[in-house]
Amino acid sequence: MPPFAAAFYDRPVLAVAPDLLGATVRHGPVAVRITEVEAYGGRDDPASHAYGGPTPRAAVMFGPPGCAYVYLSYGVHWCLNVVCGPVGEGSAVLIRAGEVTAGREAVRDRWPSLALRDLARGPGRLGRALGVGPTLTGTPVTGGGPLSVGPARPPLPLDRRPTASDDAVLVPTSSSRGTSSPGPPSPRRDQLTRVRSGPRVGIRTAVDRPWRFWLAGDETVSGARQSRATRGSGPAGLLRG
Repeated sequence: MPPFAAAFYDRPVLAVAPDLLGATVRHGPVAVRITEVEAYGGRDDPASHAYGGPTPRAAVMFGPPGCAYVYLSYGVHWCLNVVCGPVGEGSAVLIRAGEVTAGREAVRDRWPSLALRDLARGPGRLGRALGVGPTLTGTPVTGGGPLSVGPARPPLPLDRRPTASDDAVLVPTSSSRGTSSPGPPSPRRDQLTRVRSGPRVGIRTAVDRPWRFWLAGDETVSGARQSRATRGSGPAGLLRG
């Protein structure tokens, strides 16, 4: 399946973030099914790198939607984000966790002691599993570049869009969000899974916003942070700075 078109990302960050759950991100031989994400706004979100405007590090967040933003967390972990919203808004989705579905042996060679579920469990491990780094910042994920994000299955009809106020909403686990239409698909009864939202983790400001979305019960989600009430530490999101 081709990757999502730029129009998919040219929407509010709180619409794009849950729609990425179940999608597949690829880099080289490695593919990861996305199971956990966090949304970060622009100048209205004090937890976002974009809060201070288009600084040298955050400038890519204000650029075209559908581009990668890769930053270094705690001086150790390269974290992958996808820019969304209109040019100048400065919003992005942090891809927090997923299941390695292709290139598993290459990833296991790096961490032979890790269980399969842990290979991309958390933004630092996910970035390392995919082999992302600073040279990928600004590259498109919509095709024609080394990174891509796209559907796992053919598209389903448009029906209901999850919102940030939903504690639990039903969406397909691995269905396509069509490349020609930016809207999400309708859940099919045989593909429903429960998507939960809750506070972002690893941040110090705006901690109460329910802007983290994950597939409930999926073993690759970041451990105890599956709980709505949990505010664990771990690798930071788009921390201001």
